[in-house]
Amino acid sequence: MTAASKQIAQFQKTILDFYKKNKRELPWRKTKDPYRIFVSEVMLQQTQVQSVLKKYGPFIKAFPNFSSLSKAHTKKLLKLWQGLGYNRRALYLRKSAQIILDKFKGKVPQDLEQLKSLPGIGESTAGSILAFAFNIPALFIETNIRRVYIHFFFRRKTGISDKEILTLVEKTLDKSNPRDWYYALMDYGTQLKKTVENPNKRSKHYTIQSAFGGSDRQIRGMILKRLLIKPLNKKSLFSLISFPKEKTERILTDLIREGFIIKKGKTYEITG
Repeated sequence: MTAASKQIAQFQKTILDFYKKNKRELPWRKTKDPYRIFVSEVMLQQTQVQSVLKKYGPFIKAFPNFSSLSKAHTKKLLKLWQGLGYNRRALYLRKSAQIILDKFKGKVPQDLEQLKSLPGIGESTAGSILAFAFNIPALFIETNIRRVYIHFFFRRKTGISDKEILTLVEKTLDKSNPRDWYYALMDYGTQLKKTVENPNKRSKHYTIQSAFGGSDRQIRGMILKRLLIKPLNKKSLFSLISFPKEKTERILTDLIREGFIIKKGKTYEITG
C-alpha cells in the first residue's frame, strides 16, 4: 500500500468511525422518498439545518407530493417558507414540481443534467439529490464537505480550488454506499466547524456574505412578510418597511415582475 492510499484509508476510517458514534438523526435521512429528499435539499441551500428542521415537517404535511406542491397558492407557499430566506427557492420548487409532473411523469430524474435543467438546481444540489434519493455515486461538494477535505488534505495550502477537492472526493467516495458516506462527511464537517478555525477560508471560492441589515434580501423579506399578513397600499407598506423609498420601490417592482406580488388598484398583495 502506497503512502497516498494509506492516507486515504485512514481518512475514510476516521470519518466513518466518527459517524458511527455521532450521526445526526434528521427527518430527511429517515426516508428514501425522492420527493421528500428533493424538498429537503432545496431547503438546505444556503440555510442552516436548525432553520430547516423547523420548516420541513409542516411543509411536507401541507404538500406531501409533487402534485400538491405544483398547485400550491403563492401565499400559502411563502407562509410555510417564512424563516428559510431566499424566497425565490419556494417558487423554483413549485416550478420544478410542475416540470417533473409534465416532463418526467412525476418521477425525480436520475440524471445529473436533467436535474440541473430544473429551476434553482445547480451542480451541487443535483449531485446531492442523486446520492441521497437514489444512492448513486455522484460527485459533489458543499460547505461541510469542502471543510473536511481542506482540513485533512490541504493543511498548508491556500487558494484551493473545488476541482482539486473533487479529485479527492472521487478517490475517497464509497461507491457502494455514497448516501451514508456523504452523510458522514457532512456530520464530520459540522463538528469541525465547532472545533477548528474555518478551513474554508483557504478555499479559492471563499467569500464573506454581505451584511444582511439593509440589504435587498432583507427588504424583500420584510415586504413579503408584511403582505402575507394583509394587503397594503404603498404608503402603509413603506411606513412599515422604513428603508429608503427609492430602494424599496425598486425591490417592490422586482417582486411584482418575479410573480410574488400583484397590484390591485392602489393595493399590493401576495399573488394567488
